[in-house]
Amino acid sequence: MGKRMSRSSTQWSSEEKPADPTSLLLAAGERLIAEAARRFPIAGDRHDRAYWMDAMIQEAPVGLFFKDRDGRFLIANKATAAHIGGGRDDLTGLTDFDLFSREVAQVLHDCEQQIIRTGEPVLDMEECFRDVAGRRKWVLTSKLPMRNDQGEIVGIVGIARDITDRKRQEGLHRGQAEILQMIARGEALSQVFPALILLIEEQVADVTGSILLIDHDRQCVRHASAPNLHPDYTRAIDGALIGPAVGSCGTAAYRGEQVLVADIAEDPLWADYRHLVRPYGFRACWSSPIRSSQGQVLGTFALYSRTPGLPTAACHKLLGVATHIAGIAIERKESEDRIQFMAHHDALTGLPNRGMLDERIATAIEIADDENRSVALAFLDLDNFKLVNDSLGHKAGDTLLKTVAARMADGLRPGDVLVRLGGDEFVLIVSAPRRNAKGVAARLEAVRQTIAAPVTLEGRTVQVSCSMGVALYPEHGRTPTELLANADLAMYRAKEIGRDALHFFNNDMAVSAHEKLRQQEELRRAIARDEFVLHYQPQVDLRTGRIFAVEALIRWNHPERGLLPPGEFIRFAEESGLIGQIGDWTLRAACRQNKAWQDAGLPRLVVSVNVSARQFQEIDWVERVRSALSDSGLDARYLELELTESLIMADVQQAVALMYRLEALGVHLAIDDFGTGYSSLSALKRFPVGRLKIDRSFVQDLPGDADDAAIARAVISLAQTLQLRVIAEGVETREQLEFLREAGCNEIQGFYIGKPMEAAAIEARLNEMAA
Repeated sequence: MGKRMSRSSTQWSSEEKPADPTSLLLAAGERLIAEAARRFPIAGDRHDRAYWMDAMIQEAPVGLFFKDRDGRFLIANKATAAHIGGGRDDLTGLTDFDLFSREVAQVLHDCEQQIIRTGEPVLDMEECFRDVAGRRKWVLTSKLPMRNDQGEIVGIVGIARDITDRKRQEGLHRGQAEILQMIARGEALSQVFPALILLIEEQVADVTGSILLIDHDRQCVRHASAPNLHPDYTRAIDGALIGPAVGSCGTAAYRGEQVLVADIAEDPLWADYRHLVRPYGFRACWSSPIRSSQGQVLGTFALYSRTPGLPTAACHKLLGVATHIAGIAIERKESEDRIQFMAHHDALTGLPNRGMLDERIATAIEIADDENRSVALAFLDLDNFKLVNDSLGHKAGDTLLKTVAARMADGLRPGDVLVRLGGDEFVLIVSAPRRNAKGVAARLEAVRQTIAAPVTLEGRTVQVSCSMGVALYPEHGRTPTELLANADLAMYRAKEIGRDALHFFNNDMAVSAHEKLRQQEELRRAIARDEFVLHYQPQVDLRTGRIFAVEALIRWNHPERGLLPPGEFIRFAEESGLIGQIGDWTLRAACRQNKAWQDAGLPRLVVSVNVSARQFQEIDWVERVRSALSDSGLDARYLELELTESLIMADVQQAVALMYRLEALGVHLAIDDFGTGYSSLSALKRFPVGRLKIDRSFVQDLPGDADDAAIARAVISLAQTLQLRVIAEGVETREQLEFLREAGCNEIQGFYIGKPMEAAAIEARLNEMAA
């Protein structure tokens, strides 16, 4: 009985076929009857044995049947009739064509005729068919030729076992695995949900499945999938409100529990909705909430039936399986959506991030071209945001950024885009009419005023301004990269002119940017080609008149422009971030040179090296100083590091800790350009420094300028009180020297005693001093 045969079915030759199962069954029956006849004499004659044989065949739990050569049933037990269905108890005289569709019957007939022609049995053949009632069934069948006393084949004998439950379980497990694989591959819910519904529909007769999802506002349910529900009905229930009496699904979502309606026509939960479902003939609806792993209701899975009643235990179990799988699918999709959102949006503000910037600019350009409009790209940076972070903490800084971002977003017009690049930097993309820079400026100024409104942070009211640079498409660039770079240049120009300003890009900026880029590349090549040299300026002890130290001053031996002083490149090195590499080179070269002088037997002196703010802020700076000393072999007491006041006062606590670590190495520390910064006396006394260096700006007008004279005397007096040595730089005249000597200054440095010179010239001076 089957529409298709399993590949596991087997045909045997007469030489190798196993014992005939039917013969074995009949032989076993004969033995049972013989045993019964021995024990119960009433069953001893041949007539009684036939009775017992018939009873055994009828009551066997597997299907047993005999057919003649034309396929008519001669004998068919109760199990066989149950397999076929339709309520028939007696199949005698009927053929498969009387019981099944012609297509199914023809397959069965052809198989049995093959057995009759060849005498070869077919064993363990899986057959799938729909019974008389239309239910799908699977049976495992063996069919063998039946012979008379002369050995002629007169029909077939068959044994069939119902394996429907097993096959359904196998199909369920296979279907579950396939759906879970779909979820793991990240396939869309529009593919996963129909597959899940069809799997359940295949397992349960006369049901139609539906999945609804709860909307984002959690007020209503939205249609997600129902492959076999009429589209008109799915449209009618799409958007139904969640509530205590909203059919089966709306109520299940509201209660968060199963709602099993046995009769839609009578149940009050369907009072307002039964007119929607009546045209489609459904009488029962069983809905179960779909939950997340945390228990939140995500939607509902429902089965509609045209027969009133409650679900069977098996169907109830399948509802649980379906809702569990649907919950996994929804959570996986939500996780993917969150990952996608996080990949393209800023976690703090929810704005698009740098990863989406080029795409958004390109889209704005495309729209502008289609509509003959312009695009304004504004690059903005909050002024003094670091001060808020440092003074009030990062939590307050985050609150400020979220507040500012929300204010800007609230002012966006359709088509505008706001992107957070990171930190306190944002990009605003604005569509505007062509050649309307004035209108763009007015809109962006309004944004700046919005940002500048007061914000309450940690109980304090603060205000921040912003610097904004603007580039226009197509005047200032035709690609996202060009526009962003030019807006960035304009923003830095706004910073340079005093911050809290808006500046449009112009061609002069581009020239300047190209020049900076050229200088940066030249500096990189200079570092790689070792084009720097050190000159050394003597420092003299006023009491003895002897050189006791030299300050190492870098020069760039430019291959085209000749020897360049630090004023030609140090500021740019700081802006480009190359100052760290140059500073490290200076430190190592100075240590090596001083050690070489010592090894040559010259008088021992201290070499003083300036430290940049970038070097001082790097966490491994102390270790790099230690490495420079170790590699050169110079004793630490012959190295002095000059730190500026502004460098130290940027973060006093961190600076003091670092200075003590440097002092522990044995190196000397000095404060350079003293008097030009803003160090307090309370901070100064905490610094482990040995010298103060009076800035040249206070020396150049000595002794004639009374104010400079007063400042110089005050610094010298302060140093003496704190038991520090004082050195004045920029001494160029005898009068300056005598004033400083009379004021109690310990040391001097300047052109009067010697300009910065090459190492060989210093060596000559030291030799003269030793002579």
